[in-house]
Amino acid sequence: MSNIIEKINKSQLKADRGAFNVGDTICVHTIVKEGDKERVQKFTGIVMGFRGTDINANFTVRRISYGEGVERVFPLHSPRIAKITVENAGSVRRAKLNYLRGRSGKAALAVKDKERSEAVETAAA
Repeated sequence: MSNIIEKINKSQLKADRGAFNVGDTICVHTIVKEGDKERVQKFTGIVMGFRGTDINANFTVRRISYGEGVERVFPLHSPRIAKITVENAGSVRRAKLNYLRGRSGKAALAVKDKERSEAVETAAA
């Protein structure tokens, strides 16, 4: 029975979703369905952490919108995610960035990793 479940889970995994880390500034393009129409909505922010493994993996993205902190949890292998792009590579030493919740302004930014950011920029070009 567990072999059948594992095969189903493996078939649902997306191969192109593991190119970012905690602390990176990413842009998540999600497909939003409104009536009969579909459109792509972008959500840009800092990756706060990962939770779960395999098909149950989730990640949390936080951004400041109109002075308020907004967090959104995305399933990593969701078919509603069109693509994930890394805008800036961050350099942090924590698995979860929950301490950013109490900060605002420049204090809420993760430190930029110059080497990884340059690699991301050259890969995008």
